Amino acid sequence: MAVTAGSAGPVHEALAALPLVDHHCHPVVSTDLDRPGFEALISEGGAWPGSGISTFDSPAGVAVRRHCAPVLGLPRHAPADVYLARRTELGAPEVNRRLLAAAWADVFCVDTGFVPDHATTPAELAAAAGGQARAYEVVRLENVAEAVAARGVEPGEYGAVFRAAAQEAVRRPGVLAVKSVAAYRTGFDLDPARPSEAEVARAAARWTAGGGRRLDDPVLVRHLLWTAVDLGLPLQLHAGFGDNDLRLHRADPALLTDWLHRTAGTIPVLLLHCWPYQRQAAYLAAVFARVYLDVGLTLHHVGPGRARAILAEALEITPFRKLLYSSDAYGVAEFHHLGAVAFRSGLAGLLQDRVDTDELSLADALRIARWAGRHNAQRVYGLTDDDREA
Repeated sequence: MAVTAGSAGPVHEALAALPLVDHHCHPVVSTDLDRPGFEALISEGGAWPGSGISTFDSPAGVAVRRHCAPVLGLPRHAPADVYLARRTELGAPEVNRRLLAAAWADVFCVDTGFVPDHATTPAELAAAAGGQARAYEVVRLENVAEAVAARGVEPGEYGAVFRAAAQEAVRRPGVLAVKSVAAYRTGFDLDPARPSEAEVARAAARWTAGGGRRLDDPVLVRHLLWTAVDLGLPLQLHAGFGDNDLRLHRADPALLTDWLHRTAGTIPVLLLHCWPYQRQAAYLAAVFARVYLDVGLTLHHVGPGRARAILAEALEITPFRKLLYSSDAYGVAEFHHLGAVAFRSGLAGLLQDRVDTDELSLADALRIARWAGRHNAQRVYGLTDDDREA
C-alpha cells in the first residue's frame, strides 16, 4: 500500500490502497548520478552551474527532500548533500526499486521517444517496480518521421513511407498508444485541415533540403497528426508546461479546437500535463466525447501541497470518466514517487471535502477515485473491460 501525505478519511485510505495506472511516463536512469546530473533532472530548466542557484531550492527539490528521503531511510527534510550521499550509498538500482515500489503503480505506459543516458527499458522499469507491474510502449511519431528522413527518402514518397513506418512501429509488441510533441515543434495554432499529398511533398522537399533532422514544418506536423488519426490508437499530446524549448503560449490545448471538431468521433486524444491550461483542457474534455486529460508533470513540480488546487481546477467541469493519472516522471524515480503522492493526497483531499460537505456521496467519491487512478486509463487503452465498475 502506498503512503500518502496527510492521509485521513476513507477516500485517502481507498486511494492509498489503489495501484495506479501511470498512463504516461519515461525511463529512469539506471546508473548513479552526481549532484549536477541529479539537479539537472529535477528541473525542466536543467541545472544552472555558476548561477549560485540550486534546483533543490524549488518546490520540486523541497518535495524530494520531504517525501523521498524517508523512502531511502533518511529523516524528512534531509539536507540535499545528505540526500545525495544516501542515494550514492544505496546505488541507483536500489534507489529506483524503493521509489518505484513506493509509488505503487502496476502499469506504466512509457514514452520511449525521449530517454536519458543509461535509461531503463520499459521492461526494466516494470521489473524495478516489483510485483506484477507491467509496462507498455508509447511511440513518439516525430521520432518515426525523423528516422524516415534520415534514410534519404524522396520528398514525393515521404508521406507514404512515413505512414508505412508508423504502421510498422505501432505493430511492435506492447505498443498501445502514439504521442506527438507538436506543442514543442510548431505549437497548436495550425491549420486544422488534412494536408494534400502535394502539400506534403513540397514540405518534405523543404525539410529534407535543410537536413531533415528536427520535424518542425507545420505542414508535416499536420500530416503527422492526421496520420495518428488513421493509425486508430489513442493519441497523447503534450500540452502546456515543459522545458525551455517550448513556447508556452502556443501550447494552449484550446488552440486545437478546430482540429478536434474535424477529428471528432475518431481516436481518443489525451492531453498531457496541461498546466497552466488545465481549465482549457477541462473545457475540451467537457465538450468533446473523446478528449481526456491529466495534470502529470505538474504535480511533482508544484508538490503535494499545491496538487489539490491544480486538481480542483482540472475537475471543475471535467466529466469524471475523463481524468487520468500520469507521473510524466523522467530520469529519476523520485518523480514517480512524488507524482503518486501528490495525486493521491490531492485528489483524496478534494473528494473527501466534497463528501464532508455532502456534495458527493462516499460511494461516488470512491468511484471517482478508482476511475481517475486506474479504471479510466484501462478503458481508454483497452487494458481491461472495467465498464462493470459502477
